[in-house]
Amino acid sequence: MKTNIALLTTLLLALTLLGPVQAQFPMGGGSTQPKALPGTAGDTRPTGTAKIIGSVADSAQGKAVEFASIALFNKSNDKAVDGTVADEKGKFTLPKLPAGQYRVLVSFVGFRNKTIDNVTLVDGQNLDLGSIKLSSSIKTLEEVTVVGQAALIEEKVDRLVYNAEKDITAKGGDATDILRKVPMLSVDLDGNVSLRGSQNIRVLINNKPSTIVANSVADALKQIPADQIKTVEVITSPSAKYDAEGSGGIINIITKKNSLQGLNLNIDSGVGNRGAQLALNGNYRKGKAGFTLGGFGRAIYNTKTSTSLDQSSEVNGVQTLTRQIGDGRSSGMFGQYNLGFDYDLAKDQSLTAGVRYGVRNFANQQDLVTQLFNNNSLTSTSNRNVDAKNLSGTVDANIDYLHTFKPQQEWSISTLYSRNDLTNNFDADLLNSSRQLTSRQRNLNSNINQEFTLQTDYQTPIKKNQLIEFGGKAIFREVNSDYKYLVAGPSGVFSTEANNTLGELTYHQNIAAGYTSYTYTTKNRYTFKGGARYEHTFIDASTREGGNLGVGDYGVLVPSVNASKTFKGTTLKLGFNRRIQRPGLQQLNPNFNAANPQVIQVGNPTLRPELTNNFELGVSKTIGKTFVNATFFGRSTNNAITQVSQPSDSLPGAIVTTYQNIGRQHSYGINLFTNIAFTSKINMGIFLNGFYTSLTGQAMGRDRVSTTFTNTGVNISGGSFLNATFKNGWGAQAFGFMQGNQVQLQGTQGGFAFYTVGVKKEFKDKKASVGLAAENFLNNRFNIHTVLNSPLFNQTNDVYLYNRGIRLTFTYKIGKMTMEAPRKKAKSVNNDDVKSDGQNQGGGGTSNGGGTPRQ
Repeated sequence: MKTNIALLTTLLLALTLLGPVQAQFPMGGGSTQPKALPGTAGDTRPTGTAKIIGSVADSAQGKAVEFASIALFNKSNDKAVDGTVADEKGKFTLPKLPAGQYRVLVSFVGFRNKTIDNVTLVDGQNLDLGSIKLSSSIKTLEEVTVVGQAALIEEKVDRLVYNAEKDITAKGGDATDILRKVPMLSVDLDGNVSLRGSQNIRVLINNKPSTIVANSVADALKQIPADQIKTVEVITSPSAKYDAEGSGGIINIITKKNSLQGLNLNIDSGVGNRGAQLALNGNYRKGKAGFTLGGFGRAIYNTKTSTSLDQSSEVNGVQTLTRQIGDGRSSGMFGQYNLGFDYDLAKDQSLTAGVRYGVRNFANQQDLVTQLFNNNSLTSTSNRNVDAKNLSGTVDANIDYLHTFKPQQEWSISTLYSRNDLTNNFDADLLNSSRQLTSRQRNLNSNINQEFTLQTDYQTPIKKNQLIEFGGKAIFREVNSDYKYLVAGPSGVFSTEANNTLGELTYHQNIAAGYTSYTYTTKNRYTFKGGARYEHTFIDASTREGGNLGVGDYGVLVPSVNASKTFKGTTLKLGFNRRIQRPGLQQLNPNFNAANPQVIQVGNPTLRPELTNNFELGVSKTIGKTFVNATFFGRSTNNAITQVSQPSDSLPGAIVTTYQNIGRQHSYGINLFTNIAFTSKINMGIFLNGFYTSLTGQAMGRDRVSTTFTNTGVNISGGSFLNATFKNGWGAQAFGFMQGNQVQLQGTQGGFAFYTVGVKKEFKDKKASVGLAAENFLNNRFNIHTVLNSPLFNQTNDVYLYNRGIRLTFTYKIGKMTMEAPRKKAKSVNNDDVKSDGQNQGGGGTSNGGGTPRQ
């Protein structure tokens, strides 16, 4: 272990020392002015012997306006001829210009544009425009009139962006309500998220990971209020800069932040028939410093489920039939609190820090009635009342530093500490057919998941249209699970179960990573981005009862290549990347979860990572007021972490589900999305996801020997939304979604439909708003029908969820703030390397402190 730490520390130290060395990658040409930037067209400037120089300053204070934009236009046809950006002293140069008549436009955020007409150049002339004064366009928030709005869904070069702040119907909900509406994503009624049919995704919050997300994506999403989400980014072809983990892709949830000067406080509240919430978020910014403080609490109630289970199995020649019905009730309290700070150390350096604490207290009560039949004869009837608790507390703390040398040239150091204390306990009362208490059971399972991350990144342009990036990262991760089963009679104290079912898992996982990435843009608007990342994982895993588990270290090289071409309103994109998926706590945890003794789950601490190759080809085009996007994709996974079920040898009628590295999965499909703007105030979007999947894996055959199984099928999901904005601050929105059957190795999980409508009223000063939303109001309940089959068992499971809801929301803003130029914030740690559970078969990052999206 000490050797591993030494290797990781050495790697990070070396990369840190290399970061600031500018001489390794000169800007080219000896000029301090940035040329054509990566990701745009190549340098198409004309050649000549004339030159324009000048400087840009604030008319009020006389200070230089750093990085102001200067554009040069031909007077005869008003076409752009050249352009540049002022340096940190406000100075600029436009060299190698031909003789002619020109117009100069100077602009920068927070200032009024300045135009200089009738600029005449002759060959060999050096024209000095002197100091160009820009006047401030600062207004108070009350004076600003919004005349346009961002589209609900946008496509960017490497990601799809859902602008959640434009979503009326999500107010009063959580992140699950937002993600259901994002194209390419599917969210089942338990909150499990899949991207293009894969649940092997990584969810980040403001580009940062969190141990609570690593434990359970579904639980983490319930703790993020929908009102605080600004955008959701879906990244299907990540570059080498991202961690190699997340074989299906990356989902980055960006929360709202305020960069305005002054003090403000936002109050968001909501109440409905199934939940209520209250959030308070404050921001204060003065000069170089900014502070954020927020708190959020949510209560969930009136959540009911019903289950019906029929399963048959054969063990030692005895046929056992299980029939079970159940009724469940769930309730929970969620909360999160955050504190953030950012400070501009100098004009080119910034420091960001934040701490977040999240708490969850979730309870589930279930009453089960079970009948067992042996060879078609009823042998027993039992009643079981289960009281399960899911409790957790999560702490995330980060400190990030960014040094910007010149535009596009920067070096950052990021640190993150994250810890999640998770408790999964249940108490069960066993009653006979006369409902007399006969015995009691208790399962205690305490888990700790903590990690510390150190990361450094450096990027710089080389020549005119190229960008190189490289960096390194070290993650020190520890997982611990302590579990035991206790039993007792109808009264008295609990004691250890006779089979001594107790133990402890200690799992150390340290990761050293390094990457390099190169971007090149041609004059014909072809953009190529390629890179490679190497990650080496050191593992030390042991159990109290079995000692060292012998899980070996491993390394993996993950390349990525992306190319794009834009012409006449059409964009083509081609991408390939390799990703890995490491097992998470729920897959590793050896605790024998028998809350429902007929449907048992247990982890596998010897799991290895899975490896996936992803391909995609996308085309998007704007036709009038209609935007259309189609993406074809292919995914091939080897050594897949797969759920496998088989009959228990010791518990009659029980089916035990665990995880094994035995699967291969191939998927090929298409994502379609279109957005139609009927008018400036009414637009509609339609999205459709469809893919064919083939799964192959090993499971127990009738002869009790491992046998190869294959299952294939088509998965389809889709949805539509309609947005309308009316006069006097009124707005309305409707949304519907359909999820078809999902193919699994040993069967299928049923689909469902979901819909919601909402209206919102904003008052004249925009400081207050009221909203009303209703969901699934025409249906009493949903049915998730799951079927599993194998030579040794058959299982049919129906889960009925009562999901009709209505909620009223209220928002109020306090404070008066003024606008300022955008601030360059320090980048943050981005751990996207662990598989969450999210594998339900239907049976019984800090959010503050800023951080810029990764490119």
